Amino acid sequence: MSELQCRVLTARVLFYRWWRMERRSLIIGYLLVAAGSALFSSKAIFIKLAYVERADSLLFLAWRMAFALPVFVVVGAFALVRRKHEGQPLPDTSSILGAIGIGLIGYYLAMVLDFAGLLYVTAQLERLALFTYPIFLIFIGAAFFGMRLTRSGVAAAAITYAGLAFVFVSDFSSGGANITLGTALVLASAICFAVYQLLAKRLIAQMGAAMFTSFALSGAAITTLAHAFIMRGGLDTALSANYFLLAAATGLLATVVPSFFVNAGMARIGAASTAMISNVSPLMTIYFAVVLLNEEFTLAHFIGTALVVGGVGLHTWRDLRRPAAEEV
Repeated sequence: MSELQCRVLTARVLFYRWWRMERRSLIIGYLLVAAGSALFSSKAIFIKLAYVERADSLLFLAWRMAFALPVFVVVGAFALVRRKHEGQPLPDTSSILGAIGIGLIGYYLAMVLDFAGLLYVTAQLERLALFTYPIFLIFIGAAFFGMRLTRSGVAAAAITYAGLAFVFVSDFSSGGANITLGTALVLASAICFAVYQLLAKRLIAQMGAAMFTSFALSGAAITTLAHAFIMRGGLDTALSANYFLLAAATGLLATVVPSFFVNAGMARIGAASTAMISNVSPLMTIYFAVVLLNEEFTLAHFIGTALVVGGVGLHTWRDLRRPAAEEV
């Protein structure tokens, strides 16, 4: 065998090995994002199950953050040590305060509104209403951040809110004013999260996702616990083991673990594929709500869900296809 043939054969073997590793990495990435989306979608289910025992949104939110806070403190400390070890500059005071302030909007305020809304609406309606935050993002971005408002964005918004109206009207017949209040609270939560997304991008680029998330979540958790202590004088401990288990599951399985899963998956498959896979999250919530909570799923729910997922999916698909040069 000539030297050229040896080189060609070696190149083929290396390419084959690389292809196997690359394909395996992609498969792992898809599985991580899918698992993270499924865990994120379980949040409303855990909350509704806990409300059966104690319908107190602030109390459950405080216990959720109490379980999640230690993890984010450890992750933040590790990120700081690693950054210092690598010789990179540590974030200044203004960046840290900015991350905490943005976290108060996207996690503290948004979660307070979301948990309160779940007192009045089904897990299905809550997830669909919360899932509209990308639509709010394009309108708020166009109004205050100089982003372009496209026809496809307006069309996606119209489809999404038509679907939400289907589910809302269906549930209104049984819940009345409570459905209106709950939906308004969850939509306000979606607005807060959209604002958080718009404000967080610059600081995430400066600090890194892990460090920014740690500061943002830690600040939100401490504020939530302070809120509970001020309003309630402390956290009730005379609760069942099942309640604490649900709080821990919400804080860890529906908050901490999926955050790491999605970030790890995104590093392997990219933001585009991550966004598309995440669009199935409401479907998972609806499945869990029907199976575990015995919530009703009617034709109106089916049509509304299809429209909401389709509208957000259309916006995501069009946004990802847009050339980078056209982005503002």
